[in-house]
Amino acid sequence: MAHLVKLHDRNPDPRKVKEVLDCLERDGLIVCPTDTVYSFAAKLGSPKGFDRLARAKGIKPDKAHFSLLCADLSDLSQYAQHISNPLFKLMKRALPGPYTFVLPASSEVPKLYRSSKKTIGIRVPDHPVAQHILRALGKPLVVSSVHDDDELLEYTTDPELILERHEHIVDLVVDGGMGQIEASTVLDCTGSEPEVIREGLGPIDGLF
Repeated sequence: MAHLVKLHDRNPDPRKVKEVLDCLERDGLIVCPTDTVYSFAAKLGSPKGFDRLARAKGIKPDKAHFSLLCADLSDLSQYAQHISNPLFKLMKRALPGPYTFVLPASSEVPKLYRSSKKTIGIRVPDHPVAQHILRALGKPLVVSSVHDDDELLEYTTDPELILERHEHIVDLVVDGGMGQIEASTVLDCTGSEPEVIREGLGPIDGLF
């Protein structure tokens, strides 16, 4: 049965971190905090986890446009291609932070995870709990935001409420405190110049 796993920012209990990792390694689907909103998450390289993530979002796997949550930019050259020096410098300024960069996917990204345009969204969260999980796992997570059913509130910010609403589809919810109510700013970097697709928590002023 799905349950809450509380991880502290500075010194998370190693046993609880291992519980989260073991779940992900067993093709589990979790909910994880980020520096923006809480997200459904599965381990990159787990087709079953990816399929569960798609079902949780109510979409077909081949129509999914999920992002990769990475520990740092060292994963960039592995999962994305055609990164110019100006774009890399821009990403280095923005990340870790509340931004998603849509980039041309490299052949290292399984076809299952790529959009029909052969692109991938890359995020590096500025959140200690998410970073603990990513660094301990040693590979990215495939993520998608947890939306709220409320007409006024787009995202669910309370991990206990998230568990209550999604305990039938996830294995555990990582409690990293209250989440934000705004998602990341999304930048499409597949063209000659970055294009703002969605303005979210990450400020645009002074970024370019």
